[in-house]
Amino acid sequence: MLGGVIGEVTGIAPGYQGSLRWRTLELYSEGEFVINTADSSASYFYNWSQLTLGVLNGVWVGAVIQHTHVYHSDRDIQRGLLAGLSYKSADLTGYIFNPGDNARAFVVALRLSW
Repeated sequence: MLGGVIGEVTGIAPGYQGSLRWRTLELYSEGEFVINTADSSASYFYNWSQLTLGVLNGVWVGAVIQHTHVYHSDRDIQRGLLAGLSYKSADLTGYIFNPGDNARAFVVALRLSW
């Protein structure tokens, strides 16, 4: 994939998206490298990866990791757990990052398809 970035950061963003599935186990990953054309020190890498296991028809659990690496800075890695369910054309997934930590974060994702 290739995208453009306009705003506080201006540049290009080559990226990828892919998944591997074996039976009820799935590995999904997406990422991009944002290249700031005005200031290379503001360039960064971003990745979201998750490993899920289908436990029942339309129900899955797993682990998730989010990684942002700003050029010339410490890495920021968030780890967490996820659980999701599917009904007809809707998927709902809940994520908790940094469980057991004061800096934990929650994310809810709803996907509709038609």
